[in-house]
Amino acid sequence: MTRSSVQGEDTRQGASDAPERAEAAVGGAEGTGDGDGGAEAGRRRPRRGRRVLRWTAVTLAVLLAGTAGAGYLYYERLNDNIKKDALNLGDNKVAAPTPNAAGQTPLNILVIGSDARDSEENQQLGGARETFGATPLADVQMLVHLSADRSNMSVVSMPRDTLVKIPKCTDPDDGKVYPASEGRTMTNQSLGHGGPGCTVATWQELTGIHIDHFVMVDFAGVVSMADAVGGVPVCVDANIHSRDSQGHGSGLKLEKGTHPVKGEQALQWLRTRYGFDDGSDLARAEAQHMYLNSMVRTLRENATLSSPNKLRRLAEEATGALTVDPGLDTVKKLYDLSNELRKVKPERITMTTMPNRYVGARVEPTEDAERLFRLVREDIALDGKDEKKKPADKKPEVPDDPAAADGEIAVQVRNGTRTDRLGAARGRADTVAGLLVEQGFTKAVTDPSVLPSEDLTVVRYPSTDLEGDARRVAESLGIPASSVRRSTDVSGVTLIVGADWREGTAYQAPAADDKAPESAEALNGADDGACMHVNPAFTWS
Repeated sequence: MTRSSVQGEDTRQGASDAPERAEAAVGGAEGTGDGDGGAEAGRRRPRRGRRVLRWTAVTLAVLLAGTAGAGYLYYERLNDNIKKDALNLGDNKVAAPTPNAAGQTPLNILVIGSDARDSEENQQLGGARETFGATPLADVQMLVHLSADRSNMSVVSMPRDTLVKIPKCTDPDDGKVYPASEGRTMTNQSLGHGGPGCTVATWQELTGIHIDHFVMVDFAGVVSMADAVGGVPVCVDANIHSRDSQGHGSGLKLEKGTHPVKGEQALQWLRTRYGFDDGSDLARAEAQHMYLNSMVRTLRENATLSSPNKLRRLAEEATGALTVDPGLDTVKKLYDLSNELRKVKPERITMTTMPNRYVGARVEPTEDAERLFRLVREDIALDGKDEKKKPADKKPEVPDDPAAADGEIAVQVRNGTRTDRLGAARGRADTVAGLLVEQGFTKAVTDPSVLPSEDLTVVRYPSTDLEGDARRVAESLGIPASSVRRSTDVSGVTLIVGADWREGTAYQAPAADDKAPESAEALNGADDGACMHVNPAFTWS
C-alpha cells in the first residue's frame, strides 16, 4: 500500500531581473491536490490522512518537459519567476555516487509540494481555508532518478504519512534550529522544519541516496500549466463522479473511456481518492503515475508545442510555479536538466511507490523499500533491462574516513532473526559476536536489549566518521557493502543478524535481486493501455 507525499512550496522569490536567452522546452503537468478530506466509513483500510498527493504531476512535468523536443524559446522575464531555497538543511550529507567508467554520474531530483494555501487562488483550488497561514505539510514526495548513462529513469513516490525520523534542520532565513524529532513522525512534517531542504535531509537520512536537486510547485501552477499543454489523456473503466453523500471527493466527473483533461479537471484527477479502486492513497498514486506517463507521451507527440506562443505560455506557467534549489535557479539550468531527462524514452521510465505497511493509521517502509532504495543507490534500472555490468565496471566505494584497527572498533551485535512465522533463533547474536572476537574485533559485544526483525543481515552506523569501521566489520564476515547503511536508529557500529543467517558460522549473501519488488507496483512509461478502475459506489449512468 503506497502513496506519494510531496513537500511544500516556498513563496520566497528570486531577485534577478536580467533578461536571459533561454531554450525552453518546459513541460507542464498537474499537481495532486487534496479535496478528499474527511472520514471514510466502511473502508477496509485505515484512513491515511486528509491531505492528498497534489504536486507530483506538475513538478515532474516540468522536469520531464524536455521530452517535448521543442526548439528554442527566448524570453526575458522567466528567471524572475523562479523562487529559490536551500538544498539541504541537515547536518549530515550523503556522498555523491562514484562516476562510472565513462565518468558519468546519476542525477537524483526530489519533487516536492505542499498543502499550503497562501493565496486566494490557491485556496479556491485547494479548499481547507482554515489552514491559511499554517505551517505547510509535504503532501507529495517523489524521487526522480536519472541513470548515469541517461538510458533510464526511475521514480519513487513516498506516502506522505510515512513514519520517519526527521533530522535536525536549520532554517536558512532566520537561523532557527529545529531539533531532530523524538522518535518517528510523519514525513510530511519535514517541510515545516525550515523549508524544503529539511525534506531533502529527511529523504537522505532514510534512503542513503544522494539528492542533487529539488523542485516544488503550487496549486495555481498545476491548473495553468495543464491548460498550456492542451490536456493529457486519461482513462476510466466506468463513469465516475468523485463525490459522496457527505460531500467528500475531488468532484471529478468523467464518462467511461479515454478523455483529455486539463485545468481544474486535471487537478481533480490527480487529487481523486474517492472513486478510484478501493479509495486508498494507493489508488490515487496509481492515477498520478498514469497521468505522468501519459503527459510524457503527449509532450513527445504534440506538434502544437512547436508554436512559439504555446511554448512561451508553457514556459511562463512552468517557471512561475517553481521553487528550486540554487543549482536550478535559472531557465538555462532548468533547460540543461530537461535536455538530460529527454534522453530517456517512455519505455525506460518506471514509476513506483515506496513499499510500506500500516502502523496504526500511518505507514512505515518495509524490507522491500530498502531493496528499492538499494537499486536507486546502485543505479540499477527498475525495469530490469540494464545490460549486465562487468565486475570491472563496478568501482568499489571508498569511505572518506578509513577504518580503525580491528581491535579498536566497538561493535554491538543484535539478534534480528525473528520473522512473521518464526521466533528469533537462540544465541545468534552471541555466536556472531564470538566470530568477530575471534577475528580480532575484541570490542564486539552482544546487545540483548533490542530484538529487531530483519530479513537480511545488515551493518548500521550513525555518522560518516564510522562508515569505514562499519564496512570493515561487514567485510570481515563476508557481508556485502550494499548491506552497510547509515542510520540514526543506532549509536555506534551495529551488526544485526538477519533471518538469512539463522544458523552456521559462515555468512552466505543471498543472490542480489536487481528487479523492482512487486510491492512497488511499477508502471512502465510506455503503457498507454492503463485505465483506472472505478469503485461501483462512485459511478453514474
